[in-house]
Amino acid sequence: MSSPLLEIWRMSLAAILAHRLRSMLSVLGIAIGITAVMLLTSIGEGTRAYILTQFTQFGTNILAINPGKSETLGLPGVLGGTTHKLTLDDARALRRVPGVVEVVPLSIGMARVEAGPRGRSVYIYGVTSSMPAVWQFRVGQGRFLPEGDERRVHPVVVLGPTLKRELFGVENALGKFVRIAGVRLRVIGVMEPKGSLLGQDLDDCAYVPVATAMDMFNQDELFEIDLTFAHASLTNAVEEDIRALLTERHRGFEDFTITTQDAMLSVFGNVMGVITVAVGGIGGISLLVGIIGILTMMWIAVGERTGEIGLLRALGATSRQVLALFLAEAVALSMLGGLAGVGLGAAIGALLRRLIPDLPLQTPPEYVIAAVVASALAGLCSGVLPARRAAGLDPVEALRAE
Repeated sequence: MSSPLLEIWRMSLAAILAHRLRSMLSVLGIAIGITAVMLLTSIGEGTRAYILTQFTQFGTNILAINPGKSETLGLPGVLGGTTHKLTLDDARALRRVPGVVEVVPLSIGMARVEAGPRGRSVYIYGVTSSMPAVWQFRVGQGRFLPEGDERRVHPVVVLGPTLKRELFGVENALGKFVRIAGVRLRVIGVMEPKGSLLGQDLDDCAYVPVATAMDMFNQDELFEIDLTFAHASLTNAVEEDIRALLTERHRGFEDFTITTQDAMLSVFGNVMGVITVAVGGIGGISLLVGIIGILTMMWIAVGERTGEIGLLRALGATSRQVLALFLAEAVALSMLGGLAGVGLGAAIGALLRRLIPDLPLQTPPEYVIAAVVASALAGLCSGVLPARRAAGLDPVEALRAE
């Protein structure tokens, strides 16, 4: 680094220290902007990572089939269209698709689960013995639902750990009976804790055989069919085979929606990317205010230091050196604001994590680097006009103003 450049930076810092209050206000404007950008983008990135984690806890080679076509406009059956229900026979047929490993027909209802004087209303999931393998759940005590014909009604139930604790406390629940929607069922297992999915407690529920649930809630169709396949590379092939099979079974109508994990995560990632950019743009408004603040302060500084500029020119400083001096001062101010903003953002983030542990807040290192670079560019942009004004002053007129 050359000596003239070092001298320019030294003079810039001296000018900043000579006007502490004005400099502090300029630094504060940039700091607030950088802090806002950091916090908003960190929340957006943290939310994206949180949602991805929530969904991938069920694995990646998973596919869901729901009744009804998501792209279809209007109501099912309008203009001669027909919507067929997803049935247990459809689920059985899907097991023949090449690459499919496990299939879980799913029925859902809400009912009150009672054990003696205790009871609570929870979601009841009608599934099969394949559910733990497909959803990557584990049984904590006892065993899961029995294997066999999913069309057969079994009077058994597996409780989520939260539901078990609320109904039986620390007592052993295995072998005891509960009543769900008036149906008496024997407890054969208790699941391990799984946590929550998008705010829904997966531990405060009960699992019964799918035929039992459909009979209990008087349902004749499935809410969903979930299945796993052997390898991620088979996603497209399995999806097309399923579409062809179900379309044939539904008399040529594609009246169902297939959702792969990859497609869902891709769409969600795109949505969160747009949201992150949007909230970053909102924070950028604060940064723009800081840039305007530095521009205003530097413009005023040029007017106040006209005599100093004339003296520098009289001592042999070129217009390019004067330009570099004021640009360096603007960049130094914005860099100080950027560093202060990063520090303030990190402090606020740490405080938020302590006060709100569940808040999804994640600040990648590249965001910090981008914030510092953005502050430097902000200073460069805001200092151009004042620096050009200073460099364009006539030396004789500048000294005469002094």
